[in-house]
Amino acid sequence: MRKNIFSLLFGLSCIAAMPAYANWEYSGTYLGDGWYSDNGSRFVMSVRGGAALGFASIKNDVGALTTEYYYNPGNDMVISAAYYDACVAGGGCDGFIYAGIGETSDLPATKDFQEYSFAAGASLGWTIPNYPQWRVEVGWDHIAEAEYNASPLYEGDLTLTGGDVDGIVIRVQSGSVTSKVSTDIISAMAYYDFFDGIQKPLQKMIPYVGFGIGYANTKTTLNLSDPYGDLSTSVDLQNFGELDDYGVLNFYKSEHDSSNIAGVLAGGVSYGITQTMFLDFGARVAYIPKIKWTLKNADGSRTRDWISAENMIYANIMLGLRFEF
Repeated sequence: MRKNIFSLLFGLSCIAAMPAYANWEYSGTYLGDGWYSDNGSRFVMSVRGGAALGFASIKNDVGALTTEYYYNPGNDMVISAAYYDACVAGGGCDGFIYAGIGETSDLPATKDFQEYSFAAGASLGWTIPNYPQWRVEVGWDHIAEAEYNASPLYEGDLTLTGGDVDGIVIRVQSGSVTSKVSTDIISAMAYYDFFDGIQKPLQKMIPYVGFGIGYANTKTTLNLSDPYGDLSTSVDLQNFGELDDYGVLNFYKSEHDSSNIAGVLAGGVSYGITQTMFLDFGARVAYIPKIKWTLKNADGSRTRDWISAENMIYANIMLGLRFEF
């Protein structure tokens, strides 16, 4: 993905190189006798870097997955069938009754996603002839890896069926995750710079706003574990890990790429250092509808959704340089 991004930016640079070089000193049309008519058109190139805050709602995407539970009315202790079998083998578990079967998919996530990370980006574009307040740019933004860790991953009240006491409600915990997420966004943006005239003023703050749409590619890495014993006994999950000598399922590390349409808003101020170089301080907000974390089997031929980040928002604060030739 990153190689494709750099190839695209290099290609855009080559396309823009000749017209940029032809008017390097002064953008405009030569009229003769040393006079030029400047229409405000400029080739634009920018780089930026800063910090990003990502936040989203984490949703349970497990789907149909049932687990058997045992319950001790004396102390309100709840254990999975796997732990109950181990307990019985050890000669314990007096006072437990069979509580029944519950759907793991009914459990909510214990925490939402909210993490800081590093952000960087670059753009190429043009200011519009005769309307130099407007500029259009094709850009790339990279939001570096951020972590999402939760233990337990899911927790909530489940109403069980088929047990010794039908309809019993118990408090259940399930799973633990350590995971990472990083995102690349290629966007087409339109900006409006608030100034009068053809050339931007020097040594003054020039506010701007921008909006656009883009393509977002998000890479997630999932490490799932089963500290509560409710996942290891599921036949549906046996292909996504290996059982150890104690009957605990060790899940494979799984990677997944999510592709989405992204909406982008921007705002900030620029400061003219020279006629061709501007210091840029701005904020960019990107909206991505859904990012997935999935389980995979050993060879990656089978996948199963596990969690997702819905309505992901990245808010970036970045400082950069913009060149207009």
